[in-house]
Amino acid sequence: MNKYIQIHASDNVAVTLATLSKGFRIDVNGKQITLEEEIPSGHKVALTDLKKGDLVIKYGFPIGHTLQAIPAGHWVNEKNICTNLSGITDYQYTPEFRKPVYKDEHRTFMGYARENGDVGIRNEIWIIPTVGCVNGIALELADRFKTSHEYSGVDAIVAFTHNYGCSQLGDDHENTRKILRNMALHPNTGGVLIVGLGCENNQPDEFRKILGPYNENRIKFLVTQKTENEFEEGLKLLEQIYAVASHDKRTEQPMGKLRIGLKCGGSDGLSGITANPLLGIFSDYLVAQGGSTVLTEVPEMFGAETLLMNRCKNAGVFERTVRMINNFKDYFLRNNQPIYENPSPGNKAGGISTLEEKSLGCTQKSGSSIVQDVLEYGEQISETGLTLLSAPGNDLVASTALAASGCHMVLFTTGRGTPFGTFVPTMKISTNSTLYQRKKDWIDFHAGQLVESETMETLAPRFIDYVLSVASGKRVQNEIKSYREIAIFKQGVTL
Repeated sequence: MNKYIQIHASDNVAVTLATLSKGFRIDVNGKQITLEEEIPSGHKVALTDLKKGDLVIKYGFPIGHTLQAIPAGHWVNEKNICTNLSGITDYQYTPEFRKPVYKDEHRTFMGYARENGDVGIRNEIWIIPTVGCVNGIALELADRFKTSHEYSGVDAIVAFTHNYGCSQLGDDHENTRKILRNMALHPNTGGVLIVGLGCENNQPDEFRKILGPYNENRIKFLVTQKTENEFEEGLKLLEQIYAVASHDKRTEQPMGKLRIGLKCGGSDGLSGITANPLLGIFSDYLVAQGGSTVLTEVPEMFGAETLLMNRCKNAGVFERTVRMINNFKDYFLRNNQPIYENPSPGNKAGGISTLEEKSLGCTQKSGSSIVQDVLEYGEQISETGLTLLSAPGNDLVASTALAASGCHMVLFTTGRGTPFGTFVPTMKISTNSTLYQRKKDWIDFHAGQLVESETMETLAPRFIDYVLSVASGKRVQNEIKSYREIAIFKQGVTL
């Protein structure tokens, strides 16, 4: 196994692939450098003498500048470098398109064909509250139905709780309605029981209207204030939904039907070397099959956003990308918060020192495909290919937004580890071996092999096969353990 890597020939730092002790010698381009201090795995070491104010180059791009002189062989981290980013930026559209690497291989998976022509990868019954006041009822209905009923024929019965649906104004209220609507219409569900209270802002009758045309045999409403026994009535409605959903069967479907969310969790210094490039290859491959991928976490695009902007298919998509980026910067400024207050403590411990460094690793998940569309929060996928989605970096909120946009599953790279999942399969891909070995009950796929014994040429096909197996019904860890929840983006006033 290699113990360090210079990612790009122009980089003036190398990344350690294991913890290296003081006195260890590295050889880069024929130049030997002795480490002057111990450097943890995933962190950076200076390859040349850096003066105060010098640019630090990683991935072939500046990731910040030095706050002090850093001699060759010394540790480069958040204490001695800082971001180059500041304020609102003017952008110019400079298209840079790469020729597609992959061709349509006519791959398939086993999915559920829906009446509207869509395809799901799960056939679940969901209980969705219109308001947080009935969370307990939703949970109890799910428990009662599961414990008193043999429910072969559906993949799961899940109640998804949240804290909203009342005392919200403006965009917050509409965002809640949009996310819940998109859940109710998601192809991964064979049926939905929508549970309301009756007096909430998110009125069940009004919510019914925003659903548009829907199958009344698969989506049913329970307004608890209007029934004498909400559990008796709710279980009766669940039985009716189950009678329909339990007859759904998997059939062979083209891979191009898949819509996959790309999500970066607690990134470390290896994420931009292992798991994120792996997702980039997968994204390009799926796009070549006629499928769709969605990239979000707008604050984690800052510093690398021009790489995405230059891949926008036309000036209109470019302008919408600029608007998405600047709107999020305005969001920070409106709340008197620094725009570039990132990375997190976990990121820093894992070797990420600046937002540019994090963003350059993050954006690799999108591969090299053309950006076809840009979605506002709560909007749904309408174009095939690569789409950008406006949502924050928070893992729960961003993953929920990806699922609500229509993604069948979320591919979630992580260097620190997390057990959570949203309302669609949330596949955890480890960036390093330490995490994989310690948390095998969290991690679904090990990408850290790429700096040990595997090449991208051998691992990427196995990863594609694994994603297809999950699409065909193989459960990931968050499903096995029932770690499933939703989080809705809140920006404004609560009454």
